[in-house]
Amino acid sequence: MALNICFYFQVHQPWRLRTYRYEAVGHRHDYFDDAENSAILRRVAEKCYLPMNTLLGELIAEFSPQVRMSFSISATALEQMRAYAPHALASFRRLVATGCVELLAETSHHSLAGLYSQAEFTAQVARHRDVCTRLLGAPGPVFRNTELITTDAIAARVAALGFRYICVEGADRLLQGESVLRPQPLAAAPGLLALARHYALSDDIAFRFSDRHWREWPLTAERYVSWLQGVAASAPNESMLGLFMDYETFGEHQWADTGIFAFMRALPRAALATGNLRFATLSEAGQRVAASNTPLTIPTPVSWADTERDTSAWTGNRIQQSAQAAAYALEPYVKRAAAGGREGAQLLEDWRRLLTSDHVYYMSTKHWADGDVHKYFSHYESPYDAYIGYMNVLADMARRCGAPERTLGETAG
Repeated sequence: MALNICFYFQVHQPWRLRTYRYEAVGHRHDYFDDAENSAILRRVAEKCYLPMNTLLGELIAEFSPQVRMSFSISATALEQMRAYAPHALASFRRLVATGCVELLAETSHHSLAGLYSQAEFTAQVARHRDVCTRLLGAPGPVFRNTELITTDAIAARVAALGFRYICVEGADRLLQGESVLRPQPLAAAPGLLALARHYALSDDIAFRFSDRHWREWPLTAERYVSWLQGVAASAPNESMLGLFMDYETFGEHQWADTGIFAFMRALPRAALATGNLRFATLSEAGQRVAASNTPLTIPTPVSWADTERDTSAWTGNRIQQSAQAAAYALEPYVKRAAAGGREGAQLLEDWRRLLTSDHVYYMSTKHWADGDVHKYFSHYESPYDAYIGYMNVLADMARRCGAPERTLGETAG
């Protein structure tokens, strides 16, 4: 039977903070390091976005309409591309214009609002749709939350917003024996279907590809396709395989000299030659593949991060919990002040940039199996430096929006 291969790529860049000391509170509101953000965005564009977009465009032209894929691109990434690398944004527009790329919906600022504020979550989904539609194209019926963080409550909210599908991590504790190869109904969200990531085959590309100690190194497209055929043979009916990964896998995390671009160039031809493998967007696969009859429940958060596949990467220690509590405690004050015209609009945007999950990710103190991953992504000397700078910015934000002085202290205790 046919196996629908669903590549989904996440594109995201945060607005990183400049060094912001307590002495600046009440005096400076320029929180974000424009030079650093510009340099990183341009570097990633040159190493990943531009060459990979060119590669995918060539594959689409060669095999159209058989090569198809899905993207989610945060509003923070889109707006940085518009500011710092408009040629990269134009290359994404060309991909979307082929008709072979589906855009997914998400929160505008790659935030954890789904865990903390239903109102802000809803507002950010709307904000993302607006930015994405203006700069790139309209998202479709598939939603992916930040880092695939999903709970029953988040799923119910996503369903209420009118989405048909939600991306989830294919964690064993979530599926509990149900197949990762077909859509799954959700007990808390009738009408919404979960499309799961096959974490092993996804991570073979995203993490293990360049590992010379991996027994499968070097991985060829032909060998990988043989694994895909094995998956197809195990499915009694038409099925789907979710290969979800950061787009920066290509050229940034896995450098060009690892052979990652050559691997992806060879993959479509090898897959399509089998006759039983085909490429599909997530919504296409959701429509083609029969769903399970067993609803899933998600009482505690599931994500695609780290070996635990929970939210400990962002909320696993006291400083992370304190930072998030303090940030969301400012919500009513920020939104009240935001009604005051242009200055209020900038205040709201600054606050939302502070909600981006990367800021608390930098505060992670996990130093076991995934510790090096956290260090790789952080530009701080330590998690505590990240926390101190972040809380200084929140202190200034509190003054700007008129929040009582006790607001941050109460949440940080």
